Amino acid sequence: MDGSKPDPITLWPGLEDLPGWTDKYFRRTRDVVLKFGDAQVTYAVFMRRPVLYAGALACGWLRGIGEKRGEAFEVEERYREGDWVGAGEPMIYIRGSFAALVDLETVFLQKLGAACVAAYNAHAMCEELPQVAFLAMDARHCAGTEMSELMAYAASVGSETARRRAGAVGFIGNATDATAHYFGQAEGRGTMPHALIGYAGSTVRAAEMFHETFPDQMLIVLVDYFGQEITDSLEVCKRFPELAAEGRIGVRLDTHGGRYVEGLDTQASYDVLERNAPKAIRGYRTEAELKHLIGTGVSAAAIWHAREQLNAAGFPKVKIIASSGFSPAKCKVMALASAPIDVIGTGSYLPSEWNETYATADVVEYDGEPRVKVGREFLLRGYKPPRSGA
Repeated sequence: MDGSKPDPITLWPGLEDLPGWTDKYFRRTRDVVLKFGDAQVTYAVFMRRPVLYAGALACGWLRGIGEKRGEAFEVEERYREGDWVGAGEPMIYIRGSFAALVDLETVFLQKLGAACVAAYNAHAMCEELPQVAFLAMDARHCAGTEMSELMAYAASVGSETARRRAGAVGFIGNATDATAHYFGQAEGRGTMPHALIGYAGSTVRAAEMFHETFPDQMLIVLVDYFGQEITDSLEVCKRFPELAAEGRIGVRLDTHGGRYVEGLDTQASYDVLERNAPKAIRGYRTEAELKHLIGTGVSAAAIWHAREQLNAAGFPKVKIIASSGFSPAKCKVMALASAPIDVIGTGSYLPSEWNETYATADVVEYDGEPRVKVGREFLLRGYKPPRSGA
């Protein structure tokens, strides 16, 4: 799906609720301007770090609120959805009534900054592993439903850019029905949490329950609950050999970083990579890279180990879904090891880096006269930095 056309645009907060969610000094500025006379102003919007542009939700909200107020704002988006934007570069110029715009800044920036950073994060992951599909499983890590929508939208924007630039598979879906449309889907994706395994009492029984309830769904089974990732994977495949032969079973490795996947330790992990991806363990590797290659949790060695065991048991079409701590850095290491991953579920990484999500807006023109606070001259239209020594 083209993430540049989210539908519908959420007009929350609306005009009735807006005052309660707006910085007080913006509301008081509106009152001052209404008392002493309005002005036509131009805002420049920028971020302090490189991002991918993801402005459709923010600009859609701004235009919608403008219509409710009977105002037509000129919104000049200087980049297409998914374009790379450098730190400090004006992304958007907004022109209109100062009184009508000033109290919209708080919410507008909330809808812009986090989405641009999350789009950048999503793109970085997809570009590192272009042959792997991703699922956005971040909803439960979000601070409310509005943030969940922003993250899903952002993932779709970053994913589309990775498809365009690197031919990546990208994000094929997410966890919730409400935001599945950003990925061209009618509903969210996902099969079972660890709690269902605990409820069932065994991994195989959980698989049986799920398949009986949803016989037409692909059977994706969590296999780390009892610390028997290989044993339980093979038992599920033996229980459903027809599904395994049709490629309708997937095993999800979600092993936490406190232990190795069943059958591995440090030496065994080295041995697995020596057989399958020897170049990955040649040369200098940082401590973090080694952790992702041969460490505890869902390492490259763990994924190769699972693939080896499934193939040896006669289940080459069974898919491997990996989750737990995936970031661009971990994806890069997985690519280095050519890890045989079919799908990656990523949760907490998309909305991370909150110290870098702040979008900023400054008025740079009042009734046609350029004017901005000292140090922000770079936001003025046609600004040329002074030559060194001038």
